[in-house]
Amino acid sequence: MRHKITFLPMNIVVEVDDDAYPYGDHGKPGSLLDIALENGITLEHNCGGNCACTTCHVIIRQGEENLSEMEEDEEDKLDQAPGLTPYSRLGCQCVVRGDVTVEIPEF
Repeated sequence: MRHKITFLPMNIVVEVDDDAYPYGDHGKPGSLLDIALENGITLEHNCGGNCACTTCHVIIRQGEENLSEMEEDEEDKLDQAPGLTPYSRLGCQCVVRGDVTVEIPEF
């Protein structure tokens, strides 16, 4: 299945195919981090995508229902993220399952 992910504020749209995962070894296969790095989009990930930091913090602007559910370890780690919102996720942990618009905050 193919999905479109829009990365803000750059307004870059990438199309991905579930059958192509994983792209690399950063975060869960098919995660926003995995997709961003494969497409040349900078998304910090100091821990290598292991849910051990918050540098890949993103804000979901549309399509939250098209991401994997948040697990407890992600929820616990997000509490430490600067600029936390009700729509915050860790890019390394949320796996894309449909069209999504995501903002990479600048801190």
